[in-house]
Amino acid sequence: MANQVVLHTEFKEIPVLHRGKVRDIYDLGKHLLIVATDRISAFDVVLPDGIPQKGRVLNQISAFWFKTLEGIVAHHMISTRLEEFPRVPKNLANVLRGRAMVVSRAKPLLVECIVRGYLSGSGWNEYQEKGSVSGIPLPAGLKESQKLETPLFTPSTKAEVGVHDENIDFAGAVKILGRELAEGIRTASLKLYQKAASMAEKKGIIIADTKFEFGLDEGGKLILIDEVLTPDSSRFWPVAGYSPGGAQKSFDKQFVRDYLLSIRWDKKPPAPNLPPEVIQRTSEKYVEAFERLTGKKLET
Repeated sequence: MANQVVLHTEFKEIPVLHRGKVRDIYDLGKHLLIVATDRISAFDVVLPDGIPQKGRVLNQISAFWFKTLEGIVAHHMISTRLEEFPRVPKNLANVLRGRAMVVSRAKPLLVECIVRGYLSGSGWNEYQEKGSVSGIPLPAGLKESQKLETPLFTPSTKAEVGVHDENIDFAGAVKILGRELAEGIRTASLKLYQKAASMAEKKGIIIADTKFEFGLDEGGKLILIDEVLTPDSSRFWPVAGYSPGGAQKSFDKQFVRDYLLSIRWDKKPPAPNLPPEVIQRTSEKYVEAFERLTGKKLET
């Protein structure tokens, strides 16, 4: 698996617990093993082609952010050094190097925490129609991709694979989680975004928006889980060439979405195959985003 595209994992030594759009989760007893495959989804549909090195980028960039931001909120990552865990057989530790981490168990919250620093995507669509984003009124006359005066917390429901998430307002999050927990994730999400966006801008990357997920650990403490500030969960734009008033160049999977929109795919399964040049260019964008943000070379 060192250099091949990994679309599916299965190991007789450890039981699989869940398969998501991109990640395969295995049961290690007290802990979980999360493997980031090279699968890619768009419009909530998993595509038939994988993106080389994508899983490694997602895993290693999440590990970078978990460590960098742990002063703001605790997280579920235990280690990316799989060889240190006796429940992970040595042969699997070698096979999965760079694309997996051991994490603590948590009860996921049923709200996804989206923070928008710029007016784009579904936020831009709502603004054009209603003059608001997630029910939050905004000034008239804003342009697509314009930086917002202050970042917005715009939660959504957390849907199963193949089902669309639904944007909700803060009152909707309170209804699902209760006020104390909803306020806790809003505060943490905005702090995480603001620190990360400031750091990334110095590296030449605008984090236009991103999605965080939280859970409760065994003691009921709020922790950051899943992935953090990756090209899958965020819109990354280059600082160079940024110009509000339209769509921006990107380091994320928007490149794939744009291709699928250009061929007028109906966004329903089965998804079409991607041309080799789109696959290669997407892979390059993911790796470049990782190397810019972390200043490191990708571990393979």
